[in-house]
Amino acid sequence: MSQSKAIKTFRDLLAFLTIIPMGGKEDFVLTSAENMYLFPVIGGFIGFLAGVYFVCCNFILKSLFGVISGFVVLPFVDFFVSFASAAMAVAFLLVITGLQHFDGLIDLGNALGRRSEQDRKMAAHAWNVNYSGAVFAIVVEFVAVLGLFLLVPYFESVFVVFALFVSAEVAAKLAMVTLVWIGKSTHKGLGSVFLKMAKKRLNFVAYVISVLFVFVLCSLAVSVFFGVLGVVLVFVSVPVAFVMCKVSDRVFGGVSGDVIGATNEVSRAVFLVLFVGVLMLVL
Repeated sequence: MSQSKAIKTFRDLLAFLTIIPMGGKEDFVLTSAENMYLFPVIGGFIGFLAGVYFVCCNFILKSLFGVISGFVVLPFVDFFVSFASAAMAVAFLLVITGLQHFDGLIDLGNALGRRSEQDRKMAAHAWNVNYSGAVFAIVVEFVAVLGLFLLVPYFESVFVVFALFVSAEVAAKLAMVTLVWIGKSTHKGLGSVFLKMAKKRLNFVAYVISVLFVFVLCSLAVSVFFGVLGVVLVFVSVPVAFVMCKVSDRVFGGVSGDVIGATNEVSRAVFLVLFVGVLMLVL
């Protein structure tokens, strides 16, 4: 791959997966579909940005409440700062991705509980948000916030913060790649473009990239054990993708773009919760 083509590919992937204005051409969707195996790279970049945002929010909130505490004694300051920082970081991830994955969560939730496949597809494509869609989306994102909140006490340095956020986003993007690799399309649309054009023979590169990213970063941040733990938990995204594929087949008769986006959010939440669960067991 030439340097100019590599730059265009990275720019198009970033334009597709985020709201960052890259000034690319309209073929960025096709470029993204053809190079989906590079999604974990963009995931790592998004995770880095989220880590920066989290550190800034945490610092600002601690400083603010530190000043306020000089005049008024406030209860549960540490709890509030940690939870607010976690919630703001997850909100940042939703916003920087243009809420498109969050929208997929809502659409999948809208379809759950409907009797016929046709009704489920109509509910997923409707503009309104029903009760099941709202609850499903809120629960998934709350689990992500809860997992991140519980991990805050383990953030001994900013390097640990960045390692965690990068690993979580790499896992989320690897789940999307896996789902597209194993899934079948339900109808013509954005999802079908990826299911058709993703170079499946190159998808294994996504797993190699994920291992290198997470192992090296987590090992440098803490230890080799932490690196191995990160890799193991990142690969939990694979069974998550299989479960989401089964759910999508049962609900829609195949994989849609909404389910691909929803898989990103579910995988991130699962990764964070499992990470804190393992840390509580081993530390």
